Formats: sequence, C-alpha cells, structure tokens
Amino acid sequence: MDDRTLNDLLRRFGLSDKEIDTYLSLLEHGEAKASTIADAAGVSKRYVYSVSESLADRGFAEVNDHVVPTMIRANPPDEVIDRLRADVDAIRPGLDERFSRVERRAEQFEVIKSRVTVIKRIRSLLDDAESEVTLSITASHLPEIRESLAAAVDRGVLVLLVVSDAGDDSADEGLDDGALDGVASVVRTWSEAIPTLLTVDSAAGVVAPPELLRRSDTDRQAIRFSQEQIAPVIVGSFLGNYWPAASEVAAADPVALPAEYANFRHAVLQVTLHRRAGTTPRVTVAGRWTESGEAADLVGEVIEAKQGMVEPTNNEFPVQHSLVVETDEGAVSVGGTGAFVEDVEADLVRIEAGETDSPAATDE
Repeated sequence: MDDRTLNDLLRRFGLSDKEIDTYLSLLEHGEAKASTIADAAGVSKRYVYSVSESLADRGFAEVNDHVVPTMIRANPPDEVIDRLRADVDAIRPGLDERFSRVERRAEQFEVIKSRVTVIKRIRSLLDDAESEVTLSITASHLPEIRESLAAAVDRGVLVLLVVSDAGDDSADEGLDDGALDGVASVVRTWSEAIPTLLTVDSAAGVVAPPELLRRSDTDRQAIRFSQEQIAPVIVGSFLGNYWPAASEVAAADPVALPAEYANFRHAVLQVTLHRRAGTTPRVTVAGRWTESGEAADLVGEVIEAKQGMVEPTNNEFPVQHSLVVETDEGAVSVGGTGAFVEDVEADLVRIEAGETDSPAATDE
C-alpha cells in the first residue's frame, strides 16, 4: 500500500496529518524518545508529547513516562485494528437505532382509503395484541374479525368491545346466536353508527369514520397509527365517550386463580369478577410509590375495586381503575401506569384466591 492511500485511510479514523506523521514515525522506530520522533516527523518535541497522549488514548501507542527520558512505543497493528474494530462494533447498535427512528417515524401514520384495508389492518393488529384491546366495530363487520378477537381472548388479552350500528334485528346485522361468544372480555352494543376505534396495547391502532365502512363511494379516510403518545388518548375517548353510552350484553367468567397481569385494567376486571362471584382475592403488587418513586411491594386482601368496565360500574371518572389493598401497614390504593391519585403505581399484579370465601361484593 502506498503512503498516500495509507494516510487517507488513517484520516477516516479521525487522525490529523501531523498525528499520522507521528504515528507512522513511531511504527518505523518501534520505540523511541520524543526528540527522535520529533525529528523524524518534522514537528516539535512538545507537539510529539501532546500527539502521543492522543494516540495513546485511541489505542495507537503507549507512553512510558516512568523512565527518563520518556519513551513512546507504537502498539502492534493487530492490537490497533482489534481496538478499532471493537469501537466500530460498539457504535453499530446506536447508529442502527437512530437510523431506524426515521423508518419508525415514517410508519407512525398510514392513510387508509378502503374498507378492505381497514379490516385487514384491524386483523393484523389484533393478531399482534399482547395485553389489551379496545375496539368499536360495526355489527355487520364483526364476523370479518371475529376469529382474531377470539384468538386474542384465548391468549389472555383484555378485550373491551363495543359493537355499533346494532339495530333491533341484530341477526340481520351479523349478531346471530353465538356471534358474541368468546370474542371479548366484556361486550357492549350501541344502535348508533360510531367511528371504528381500535387500540392495541396502548401503542397502536386504527381510527375510521363510520362512512368508510358503510359506503364504497365515500371519500372519507381512516388512519392507522403507531405512536404511544396517541394511543392512550384514543383509549380515554373510547372509555369516556363511547363505552358508557353502550349497553353491556356479555362478560366473560372470571379466570382461574392464581393469575398474573402486567396490564392493570385486566387485573382490576378479574378482581372485580371474583369479588362479585363471592371469592376474596388477595394480591401481590410490584410497582412504585407515586409520591417518592421508590419501589413498592404490597401483599394483602383487596377491600375495594373501582372500575368502569363491567356493570355495575363504580368509578368516579371514566378512566379510573384502582384497587384498595389491606396490608399489614394499612389500606393502600393502587393504580396503573401513570397513576398519581393512588398511593402506588403498579407494574405487575398477581391475584390469588383468599383463604376463605366471602359474600359477593359489589363495590357500590
């Protein structure tokens, strides 16, 4: 390799021309005094000391200042190359992550112009759901996604479903006998045609106007989004505006205990169902104290549950879902992600049956 090519390659690793001259002189001498390198590189002795420290920091050389005069030694090229390769490998994840942000931003929103694509996107998102689904869908289109909904329920996903545009003759609208079996944790119906709203795991979803699913000649469009800042807003709108106005028609039976949930709303629903069935749930909660941010670990019997998912509801505002746990230190209120009114923000809730059964509780 000629000197010009070698110099160009070394510049790519951030070395200046004088650093390159100093380093190549070191390689030719192996080990030498600063004055020797200064003469060979055509720089001052003081500059050699400064450059040598910089080369040492980068792994190109070693400076032995424990002897007089100070000796400077070039590191073997294999060691230098291994160091450079390790540095390149170390920065790769950071570069890849930042590059992927551009791709993710481009994929955060998708404009959808056809009913067929809306249904396709809904099915795809449902198939990927891991913890929670909130969905409003017209009765006539429920059969097209029924299988995906049932599969999500079978995986243990919390599914809150509003079937809209459900007229008096529900069979004509796709709600014949058995249509709602196993499709959701709780199902409500509404006779009005409302927007199709889907959120999955509070991270992604679809918003579509009623006209897009009912008419083929409309110019209305839907949006598929993948943005964690937007999904909770859609969930809040769903629970605050549409869920309370719909009528409950089905609710799943409580699951067998013990059961563990990272999704706090699902934990609240199961505690509520078990209390109303006459059992006394005990919970173990892992999270943090909302006031101090310090880790919190609670164990105790649930003495109250506030929720708006299943009738009769008893929460004080639409998105309130909380538990009150009687611990050895007293009663502690527990909320989910972002809790600030409650004492503890929960990350994980394990529900177990109590030692004794109690009369059915209503939390009213």
